[in-house]
Amino acid sequence: MDSISHPFEPVYNSQSQVLILGTMPSPKSRDAGFFYMHPRNRFWNVISTIFEEELLFPNKILSNTSDSPIEAAINERRDFLLRHNIAVWDVLASCQIKGAADSSIREAVPNDFTKIFESAPIHHVFCTGKTAYKLWKKFCAREYEERFLLTAQCLPSTSPANIRWTMEQLIEEYKIIKK
Repeated sequence: MDSISHPFEPVYNSQSQVLILGTMPSPKSRDAGFFYMHPRNRFWNVISTIFEEELLFPNKILSNTSDSPIEAAINERRDFLLRHNIAVWDVLASCQIKGAADSSIREAVPNDFTKIFESAPIHHVFCTGKTAYKLWKKFCAREYEERFLLTAQCLPSTSPANIRWTMEQLIEEYKIIKK
């Protein structure tokens, strides 16, 4: 078990209307310095398909060499999110976790979302997987949902560990973000 503190800030601005939350960045994402950067995580493929935009720097090229264009990929993803009024962060500020296994999470401490909800007209929270949703409900829902008039919904995980969901099924489920 590793003790992990969330390594990067949320992505949002004053126009963000939805917040997408994972649990805690995977080791690959922590190494890359941004959300959903595991080479086989389908998040960026799903989200770019929904908005009919192609990312110039797909995840699979980001881990091949130390010469990979990681900074350009992060900037591209951040710009994409902000252009589509999407905020992204994770439910947890810190936890004990083994690798990227959400099922191993212990000693969970939630992030403080107040500054995001006070500065952006976010009306809906989407959790990328059951664990993120359970942690949101356990630690955050009571504090934020009524106060900021939020609704929260669980979406299927885009993790490579979630092999039951095809790319097409994920795209269909995630289309709600665009509405």
